[in-house]
Amino acid sequence: MVRPLEGGYPPVRMALLVDRVTKRFGPVLALDALAFEVGPGSVFGFLGANGAGKTTTMRIALGVVRPDDGDIRWAGRSTRELPRATFGYLPEERGLYHRMTVIDQLVYFGRLYGLPTDLARREARAWLARFHAADLADRRAEELSKGNQQKIQFVAAILHDPAVLLMDEPFTGLDPVNVSMLREAFLELRDRGKTLVFSTHQMETVETLCEAVAIIDRGRLVVSGPIRDVRRATGRRALRLGFDRPGPTAWLAQLPGVRVVRPGSDEVELALDPEIEPKAVLAAAIDRGIGVRHFEVAEPSLEQIFIERVGRPASDEATLGAPEAEDADVAGGPVPDARPDARPGAAG
Repeated sequence: MVRPLEGGYPPVRMALLVDRVTKRFGPVLALDALAFEVGPGSVFGFLGANGAGKTTTMRIALGVVRPDDGDIRWAGRSTRELPRATFGYLPEERGLYHRMTVIDQLVYFGRLYGLPTDLARREARAWLARFHAADLADRRAEELSKGNQQKIQFVAAILHDPAVLLMDEPFTGLDPVNVSMLREAFLELRDRGKTLVFSTHQMETVETLCEAVAIIDRGRLVVSGPIRDVRRATGRRALRLGFDRPGPTAWLAQLPGVRVVRPGSDEVELALDPEIEPKAVLAAAIDRGIGVRHFEVAEPSLEQIFIERVGRPASDEATLGAPEAEDADVAGGPVPDARPDARPGAAG
């Protein structure tokens, strides 16, 4: 059992393999021979616009939905053959019981995954303390802010110490302080050998946390691999400029071989054609009397690569893949091995 306030646990080295998974919902091809591998003991970003097939893939991994073809395997075994306790799942839509207290439903979820009541209660209180939420234990979920509900649902997903953690938009509703705490928890779990896969529209978070990514569009793999390799494969450079004071930057788009990919009044990111020297852009700024406080030549950002390969930002709300009802999150929080008629009252 991984406890949030203790260390010294040996890592478990296993890999998650998505092997040419295909899934149709009626006439809609939701996943088209999707294939990629998540390295063991890593944090992996699973990216795509809404409706691209991310949630469907996670549901197949959990055994909630069966693929039409292909398989998802963990340590060489089909995930359908593994105990549900192998996985933790954080859905995008919150699945808490609104009228239950936080501690009672965390104990309930823990028991569904096979934890003894006293251990589930102890682990729940330890994680609540870790997230500065110990005072929420005896409050009902309906009394909590969206951010606090998200933290509670994250605790419910990891309480039973899963080997693989699947998370759909885990940072939704969190303020910067709580985002930072969740990031720290991700890295701690990774260091203890856990494999974490999460989707998000926050590309900077992916670049900060993830070793590798897979980008999908309309159920098809666009690109996958270590983030460094994904960036280098473009063969292009990005130029980031920061100016001493805000001002118009439209002139940058008029420079030959230069495209503005992240506009701003005092900081911009540019894509340069191979023949364009970054110093030429700097010289153009100086000629205009513009003070430059930051000048960085780098590989393209993940956001830029996403937009170029997918054709729209990751936060695009259009549903382009499976029908919304089919690509929705699994309701009701964790997805344990439990009787269909299980109720919260069974937790005692």
